[in-house]
Amino acid sequence: MKKRILSLLLLMALLCTVLSGCGGGSTTQGTSGSEQSSGSAQTQPAANEITVGIAQDLDDSLDPHKTVKAGTREVMFNVFEGLMKPTPDGDLIPAVAESYTVSEDRLTYTFTLRDGVKFHNGDTVTAEDVVYSINRCAAASETGIVQVEAFSAIQELKAVDERTVSITIAEPSNEFLSYLTVAVLPADYDQQDTAPVGTGPFKFVSRAAQDSVVLEKFDGYWGTPAYLDKVTLKIIENADTLMMSLQSGAIDLCSHLTSTQVAQLGDDFDVAEGTMNLVQAMYLNNAEKPFDDVRVRQALCCAVDKQQIIDLAFDGYGSPIGSSMYPAFGKYFDDSLTDYYTRDVDKAKALLADAGYPNGFDMTITVPSNYKPHMDTAEVLVQQLADIGVNAAIQPIEWESWVSDVYAGRQFQSTVVGVDASNMTARALLERFTSAYGKNFINYSSDEYDRLFQQVLASSDDEEQTALYKQMERNLTENAANVYIQDLADLVAVRKGLEGVTFYPIYVLDLSTVRYAA
Repeated sequence: MKKRILSLLLLMALLCTVLSGCGGGSTTQGTSGSEQSSGSAQTQPAANEITVGIAQDLDDSLDPHKTVKAGTREVMFNVFEGLMKPTPDGDLIPAVAESYTVSEDRLTYTFTLRDGVKFHNGDTVTAEDVVYSINRCAAASETGIVQVEAFSAIQELKAVDERTVSITIAEPSNEFLSYLTVAVLPADYDQQDTAPVGTGPFKFVSRAAQDSVVLEKFDGYWGTPAYLDKVTLKIIENADTLMMSLQSGAIDLCSHLTSTQVAQLGDDFDVAEGTMNLVQAMYLNNAEKPFDDVRVRQALCCAVDKQQIIDLAFDGYGSPIGSSMYPAFGKYFDDSLTDYYTRDVDKAKALLADAGYPNGFDMTITVPSNYKPHMDTAEVLVQQLADIGVNAAIQPIEWESWVSDVYAGRQFQSTVVGVDASNMTARALLERFTSAYGKNFINYSSDEYDRLFQQVLASSDDEEQTALYKQMERNLTENAANVYIQDLADLVAVRKGLEGVTFYPIYVLDLSTVRYAA
């Protein structure tokens, strides 16, 4: 009897030991469903998924042809593809298209689609879908569609057969191909606003406004499949809450952190470093007094020390710039403009006096409060502008209000943000400042600038076109259209055990390459 009791006790002890090793003890459950040790050692989670922290909600509509926010484009890059797509090296390669040819006169592009490419709803991509998608962005006849101005050059667009598309343009163009990254959508599908369907490596699953977006691996993807099965994008607009979520294990990956935030991460994270590929500036409303006076704008440029901003707010991380172009654009970037204005308080004061403001003036800097890098930049700007008698006050604003009031409504004096390129063309960064352009939110107006852009459109010579774009950049700098600061460093917190973060020359987050280390 005693032996039977002893055997029973030993069996119970063994059972308790086994149970304590299966989820009890020193492990904690994260929001992504993966387990992590209470220490710094990481193991492959049972669920092949991650949670990514993002600082802003996406556009109200998830239709890629209606996208306004860079943050929406950044995330939905994983869901949509065009005939062409960018690579991390800055090249363009076929995506939905398998191949293409260009006629000798450089006017007709003929695309052959990949055989059997599937939309996320299971339908096969056809040439009619491509024609529909391009026409939709060319005409912009539907409410909310963002017109692709480059498509106004299309003379003929047709589906030759189910897998062949022919596009003829009016004049030879060095940039037209770059605009064919526009998303290919199913022609007979009308739920893109709320349940988007594309051809990318991830498919859209769900969205909770102001909370999260869920993507899942698309098993029918034509190309290299995503490594992860599921990604939850958690929207956390408050910077302190975002840091707590990282530190608690609720977030596995987060881009666009400052060096101060990175220093708070602890040992559970690695940090990947790239650049954001944005033109960060104090953008000035050129139609508002006193910023309608070029001397005032130039005075502000002379008051600012961009390297000091980078050193004080970003611990030296960042690349100073002098116009609306960033270094990743290679041949279009004019580094000689970076130091066109250097800090000169006496010159700045003289310019203000000449403009009729010998005692300076008051101004407001409107900043989206969910972007800590821009808030930190504004704080240093306030100090520097005070030295020339300009009393600048920061007005924090929610992102949605920034989009509606500042960007769309143009109701602001100045604002600190970063402006991105929707594709890898100089036109994508510079056309927005032409006088009649709908996205010219700073109300810049220069006859010379407009003439230069028309010369760009008329040119088919790459060298000549590049030189004209650089003249446009110089025009913006000399006329102090904005106070240019930097291309921000992109510091990405990556939980240990994850790898594969890839940087592009445009503002995107490629989740298909992120994976758990073997």
